[in-house]
Amino acid sequence: MALIAVGGFQHETNTFAPTKADYRAFEAGAGRPGVQFGAAIAATVEGANIPAAGALETLHALGHKTVGLVWAAASPSAQVTRDAFERIAGEIVRRLAEAGPVDGVYLDLHGAMVAEHLDDGEGELLARVRKVVGARVPIVTSLDLHANVTRAMLDLADGLVAYRTYPHVDMAETGQRAAQLLHATLKRGRPMAKASKTLDFLTGIPSQCSFIEPCKGLYQSLARIEEQHGLQLSFTPGFPMADFPECGMAVFGYGADEAKVRAAVARLAAEVEDAEKDFALELLEPDDAVRRAMQRGEPGAPVVLADTQDNPGAGGNGDTTGLLAAMIRLRAEDAVLGMLIDPPSAEAAHAVGRGNSARFALGGISGVPGQVPLAGEFTVEAVGDGSFTGTGPFYRGFYLKLGPMALLRSREAPGVRVVLASKKCQTADQEMFRHLGVEPRMQRLIALKSSVHFRADFQPIAKEVLVVRAPGPALADPADFPWTRLRHGMRLGPLGPAFAGA
Repeated sequence: MALIAVGGFQHETNTFAPTKADYRAFEAGAGRPGVQFGAAIAATVEGANIPAAGALETLHALGHKTVGLVWAAASPSAQVTRDAFERIAGEIVRRLAEAGPVDGVYLDLHGAMVAEHLDDGEGELLARVRKVVGARVPIVTSLDLHANVTRAMLDLADGLVAYRTYPHVDMAETGQRAAQLLHATLKRGRPMAKASKTLDFLTGIPSQCSFIEPCKGLYQSLARIEEQHGLQLSFTPGFPMADFPECGMAVFGYGADEAKVRAAVARLAAEVEDAEKDFALELLEPDDAVRRAMQRGEPGAPVVLADTQDNPGAGGNGDTTGLLAAMIRLRAEDAVLGMLIDPPSAEAAHAVGRGNSARFALGGISGVPGQVPLAGEFTVEAVGDGSFTGTGPFYRGFYLKLGPMALLRSREAPGVRVVLASKKCQTADQEMFRHLGVEPRMQRLIALKSSVHFRADFQPIAKEVLVVRAPGPALADPADFPWTRLRHGMRLGPLGPAFAGA
């Protein structure tokens, strides 16, 4: 039986986004628990689709004792503030030192954190943890599929284990696999052999979905290679919205046999390179997407539009109205957009009251260039307190607290409705509509502020899914970002131009 220190610090950083993550953002959690300390970590995450939950369950089942440090997560945004990083990382390190000698460390990290003062948040945290525990105590972390895996992360950790699904329905399972790797490392008495390979191109996050090719086939291949060689293998397509030199894709693995680990990583990396052209994805302009949806969608088999560039799960604030404006302009029928994150309008709807109409100025809060509030007459059809439990594969078991919510119907285009919420969270669960009396399956068109996570709950009811290039800071095509700091030679898209400097 070993004593394992357990902590977590998750943030996915879009350096082009308009809003930074301060300490209050981690306290809010945005669809995840707020900042947790010590023994409260295990009690808070138990049963949820969170890596730490799977890791704790597995470590305890294997007979180990655990000591909680700090667990914190905030919604994706621009950089983590220096204050937030230092407060959370500092508390993790302080509690680790106070715990006394531990036999191992498990950390629930994201892998794409950039702070105001640090390019590589995870690498810095691992360096501080390593300084406390020394060179011989194994450190294993779970990572998001969108991790930008750095050389420091690879060097300082004894194991990195990434999600294999996007939508991330295997987060708890990934924590379990990380715990098993830590257990195997402890039994072995020395670190596993490891190997890694970085790739030379970026791809937008909508094309990283594991429900579609090429990632569907690549992750199937990963599992086969892993089983054949008896090792632990990961592929991270990366988060292509962080402007620093180590942004990008990686393949890495761990096992007892160094030759097998190197061979497995080389084989999977070669398959990713061969699939480069297949990462290209059709992106539609808002008007084209709405017209296509109205032609093909019907109640019982709606067409789903992904408003990917304003995805709160990728640094957007969920408040741009380009797609909603197209729905109203084209007089869409049986159409609903969710969730528009607009606390003032949600509060105003509660004041106006159900069944009454008023003039609203929706969205346009975060200052995305060229975006202004969408003004018009709307009828308040429903209001809610925004507190409910997710039921879909991604948010199942999460008790969501989204603040005042409201359902508005356009007076100009009565077939169009919009769901308002007050706290930033991407729209990836049907319960976000049912909370206000909307049954998603019975719409013709559903527009969602999400890139891919929505597919876990909405794709099974959809006739078709369309990815829309509407205004927002989470650009679907990496080549559209004003990069300044990528490593030279990195291709800005599948078979795209190579970065040659700002």
